[in-house]
Amino acid sequence: MSEPLRRIDTDICVIGAGSGGLSVAAGAAQLGRDVVLIERGEMGGDCLNWGCVPSKALLAAGKAAQHAREAERFGVHTGEVRVDYAAVHDHIRGVIDAIAPNDSQERFEGLGCTVLREEARFTGPKSLVAGKTEVHADHFVLATGSSPLVPEIEGLEGVPFLTNETLFDLTEAPRHLLIVGGGPIGCEMAQAHRRLGCEVTVLEGGTVLGKDDPELTAVLKARLREEGVRLEENAQVARVRKEGEDLIVTATRDGEDLDVRGSHILVAVGRRTDISALDLEAAGVETNEKGVLVDAQLRTTNKRIYAIGDVNGGLQFTHVAGYQAGIVIRNMLFKVFPQKNDPHRIPHVTYTEPELASVGLTEAQAKEENVSYEVARWNYDENDRAQTERATTGFAKILIGRRGKILGASIVGDGAGELIGAWSLAIANGLKASAFTSTVMPYPTLGEVSKRAAGAYYSPRLFSGRTKRLVGVLSRFD
Repeated sequence: MSEPLRRIDTDICVIGAGSGGLSVAAGAAQLGRDVVLIERGEMGGDCLNWGCVPSKALLAAGKAAQHAREAERFGVHTGEVRVDYAAVHDHIRGVIDAIAPNDSQERFEGLGCTVLREEARFTGPKSLVAGKTEVHADHFVLATGSSPLVPEIEGLEGVPFLTNETLFDLTEAPRHLLIVGGGPIGCEMAQAHRRLGCEVTVLEGGTVLGKDDPELTAVLKARLREEGVRLEENAQVARVRKEGEDLIVTATRDGEDLDVRGSHILVAVGRRTDISALDLEAAGVETNEKGVLVDAQLRTTNKRIYAIGDVNGGLQFTHVAGYQAGIVIRNMLFKVFPQKNDPHRIPHVTYTEPELASVGLTEAQAKEENVSYEVARWNYDENDRAQTERATTGFAKILIGRRGKILGASIVGDGAGELIGAWSLAIANGLKASAFTSTVMPYPTLGEVSKRAAGAYYSPRLFSGRTKRLVGVLSRFD
């Protein structure tokens, strides 16, 4: 006879211990709610173990190597740069280990959560089974994230290939890394590995960084090529084969085959949600090809069940999951003024050098939505701090609507990911460009790029003939 299931009745059951699920669990527990947290894999999810944290640690190693090579620009001579890839691997693991306690089972049990390290399966609208435990909850939150999308490419399953879940296990540098996919992850890993001494080729079926403003991506692509990254655009990967010690990727472009030979293949073409094990049909939750269907308040078709982060088929960023966790906490527990998910306020950053950051509308989106706008911009080479750092490549491009309302901002250049935060603040709070022009920025800082970009919008108005005539009249009065 099988052992009977242990039953737990709780206020909130969170499925998935990645960034979004952990934020909900921590917030609800600290507000006095009973919380069950279920995770079938590693605590911290993709971001900590295979995504944001290890990738940025690898980028930091690549940046250190590159800056050492370029130190002579400042009169500093370092000699030949030698990369110990095994030590780079240890650096990555050290960063993960330093952050891991924040996401650990012990921490969340200390907050009062019941943590189940099992796979969950719904048995009804208000119940699920995880291992030998049956959980009944007033509310559930799906925060199960996503996994690497592996496309159907002839021969791929018959050769060794990497995804972000295996890339950071390497302790020896790839001789020649072939990256399938030219999105943010592909470009970040391309630059990092090139700077660490690897040959790198990126094969992209369309345009590299095709979702971003092409005026800005041109700056980044030029830097990648300058550093020796081979970018093959409009090259649709058709098949893969192994020949001796080499892997050969064949792509088609303009009806012709392009063969590229390398030692390792990294597949970086996107993410997919895997929700089959959850048996969401038993819970009355509808899904589509992207994931779980949600309304503006992030409720599924079962109003007791919410879905946040990658699993709901929206923007796939860690900070989106965190943002949506806050919405769900408010909507589940406070209820008075329901908050809606607003994807327009979400920034995104490609952490290459130069960085590429954006929030709000791009120029292409404004045209598509028939939104009236003006473009204001400011170049890095007109910023004194950028000159001192010899980081003068890049510019800010701001879209401004009627009465100075900020519609969107895109920045390519040193520290763009930090600078975009102020524009995110402005868009989230409906501020006008005058909020930047009236702010005093410390000198010399890159923050002046944002202020001067906003000022560029007002300059034609401020120094117009009409304003000059007005000043002339006013100057006659004592």
